[in-house]
Amino acid sequence: MFKKETYNARRARLKKTIGSGLLLFLGNDECGMNYADNGYHFRQDSTFLYFFGLPYAGLSAIIDIDNDEEIIFGDELTIDMIVWTGIQPTLHEKSQRVGITSVKPYKAIADYLKAAQQKGQTIHYLPTYRAEHQIKLLQWLGVQPGNERPSVPFIQAVVNQRIHKSEEEIAEIEKACLVTADMHLAAMHTVRPGIRECDVAAVVAQVAYANNYELSFPTIATINGQTLHNHDHSNLIKSGDMLLLDAGAETEMGYAGDMSSTIPADPTFTSLQKEIYDIQVAAHEAAVAALRPGVRFETIYDQTCAVIMDQLKQLGFTKGDPMEAVKAGAHAMFMPCGLGHMMGLDVHDMENLGEEYVGYDGHPKSTQFGRKSLRLGRELEPGFVLTIEPGVYFIPELMDLWKSQNKFTEYINYDKLFKYRAFGGIRNEEDYLITTDGARLLGKKIPLRTEEVEEIRK
Repeated sequence: MFKKETYNARRARLKKTIGSGLLLFLGNDECGMNYADNGYHFRQDSTFLYFFGLPYAGLSAIIDIDNDEEIIFGDELTIDMIVWTGIQPTLHEKSQRVGITSVKPYKAIADYLKAAQQKGQTIHYLPTYRAEHQIKLLQWLGVQPGNERPSVPFIQAVVNQRIHKSEEEIAEIEKACLVTADMHLAAMHTVRPGIRECDVAAVVAQVAYANNYELSFPTIATINGQTLHNHDHSNLIKSGDMLLLDAGAETEMGYAGDMSSTIPADPTFTSLQKEIYDIQVAAHEAAVAALRPGVRFETIYDQTCAVIMDQLKQLGFTKGDPMEAVKAGAHAMFMPCGLGHMMGLDVHDMENLGEEYVGYDGHPKSTQFGRKSLRLGRELEPGFVLTIEPGVYFIPELMDLWKSQNKFTEYINYDKLFKYRAFGGIRNEEDYLITTDGARLLGKKIPLRTEEVEEIRK
C-alpha cells in the first residue's frame, strides 16, 4: 500500500467535495468456488482500495462527514482463523497504516447506519456489482435488490479523483505494464504449430505469477480472433493460424496492465495476413499519434476507423467516403468494438461506476452498433491512463446478418468480404499516459509491425 498520508489526503479531498452526509464503502467478501472454504481468488473492491488501501476480505467503511468520523468495520482474527491463515497484524494495526484509528466490529455497522437514518442523515453509496452488496444494502438500509439509488454526487466525486493518476499510481501501473509486456514477449517465443492455445496461456500466466502478480483479467489466447472476448483455450494451433493474445498483469496493490498482440503460428505472416495486419498497425499508429490533452477520444476513434475503412477500400473491401462510412456505422463490420478504455485499479477503470460518468463525463453514450461499445469518448486530460486497441475482424455471423438485410451496400463490397469468412481477427494493444503535451507509452515496447513480429519469431 501507499503511505498513510496518501489515503488521508484522498479521503480529505472526497469529504470536501461531497460536503455533508455519510459515505458508505462496501468492501468485498470471500466467494466460494464450489463450497465455502474453496474460494475464488479474493479481490478487494477498487474504490475501497483507493480510499482505504486494505486488501482484506470482510471489511466495510464509513466516512461520516457530519460527525467527522472515519471508521473501518471488521472483525479481528480468532484462534480458529489463525491456525489456518497464520498470525497477522491486528485490524487496528492494519487500519493505522492507512490513517484510520477508529475500528469497530463488523456487526456494529448496522446500528451506525440505522442511527444515521433516524437522524435524517443522507447516506451515499455507490453502484453495486455483487449480490453480496445488494444483500448488505437490504439488511442495513432496507433497500430492495434492483431498487438501489446510488448517489450521483458520490459517483462523480470518486470518478473525478480516481481518473487522474498520481505519480505514485503511474509508477505502480508502469510495473504492471512491464510484466504485461514480458507476458506477451514470452508468448511470441512460444507460439508454434502443434501446441494448444492453453500452452500459450500457461506460459503467459507463469510470467505474471513469477513476479508475484495476478492476472488483471482472464486471458484471451485464441486462434479465433474474430470472437472479441474468446476465453476458450482448447484449440490446436496449426500452420497458417494467427493467435490473438489479450492478457495483463495486476500488481500486489491491484493496479493493472492490459496489452494485446497477434502472433502468426509460423515464423512469418502469409501475404494475405500481412495485408490485413498492416491495416491494423496503420490504424493503431494513427490513434497513438493523435493522443494529446484537449482532444475528444471519440474523435480519435472516428479517425482511426476511417483509416481502417480507407485502407480496406484500397483492397476492394469497402467503397465510398471512409469518414461518411464511419459516421453511418458501416465500419462496425470490421471494428464492432471500442478503441480503448481507462485503466488503473481496474483493467476497465471504474466501469462499475458507470461508463457515462467515467468515459463520457456524465453525457449519454451512442446507441449505434459498434460505437456503443466505445467505453471512452470524453476529452482527454493529463493524468488519464488508457489503452489503444483498434482491431480488424471478419465475423461470419455479422457478415451473414448484414448481407441478408442489404445493410450498408453503399459502403461494403460483400462479394470481396465473403471470400475472407475464415480469416479471423487482429488486435494489438498498448497502454498510454496522457501527459501535458501528448502521451507516453507505459511499460516497454513489444513488437508491433510485421517486420518486428517476424524478427522475434525467427
